[in-house]
Amino acid sequence: MIEKRQPSPPDKATFERLMETVLRGLSSKACLVYLDGIIIVGRTFEENLNNLRKVFHRLQKANLKLNPKKCSFLQKEVTYLGHVISAEGVKTDREKIKAVVDWPLPETVHNLRSFRGLCTYYRRFVKNFSTIARSLHKLTKAKSNFNWTDECEKYFNSLKQAFTSAPILTYPRIDKDFILDKDTSNEGIGAVLSQNIGNEESVITYFSKSFLKMAFEF
Repeated sequence: MIEKRQPSPPDKATFERLMETVLRGLSSKACLVYLDGIIIVGRTFEENLNNLRKVFHRLQKANLKLNPKKCSFLQKEVTYLGHVISAEGVKTDREKIKAVVDWPLPETVHNLRSFRGLCTYYRRFVKNFSTIARSLHKLTKAKSNFNWTDECEKYFNSLKQAFTSAPILTYPRIDKDFILDKDTSNEGIGAVLSQNIGNEESVITYFSKSFLKMAFEF
């Protein structure tokens, strides 16, 4: 007796490669793709409509179908992978940030790792993130004893405060000069990439790296 089995659905990596192949050449220019999520972008209504036609044509050619109930068209603001994307720029998702702000004092390494993992996802919104989170990172190391100190609580609260005042990150423009500010200390290095948009300097992204192990030779 031969048992007829239903074909198993493609795994996430396979589906991701499929979408990248189908939308090759359009990705990053006309749309953003992650698994089965597609965001079609455009600076104007006409450009957005034209890009929408291009994506539809590619999907139709590949014999792929869309679920109308899960589609939204010509939106001025969308939430995508924990980020809110609009004409203004990219900002953090309020619900995610509320989870950070409401997070209770960690009592275990596992709980602290979960908190730090959520914060790390938004690290490019926080200036000198690595330096602020340095003491918390030490506690998450497997060989370290979980010893919550006043310094840990200070940086724990500093991270929360930083996320409540996180800026809207602007989109880089090739017609404007880029500004790179950097700063170093014994604890780490930080940098800010920005541009002058209008009459103010707008942040594109923050970068930081903590020096957990350092050796100096004189």
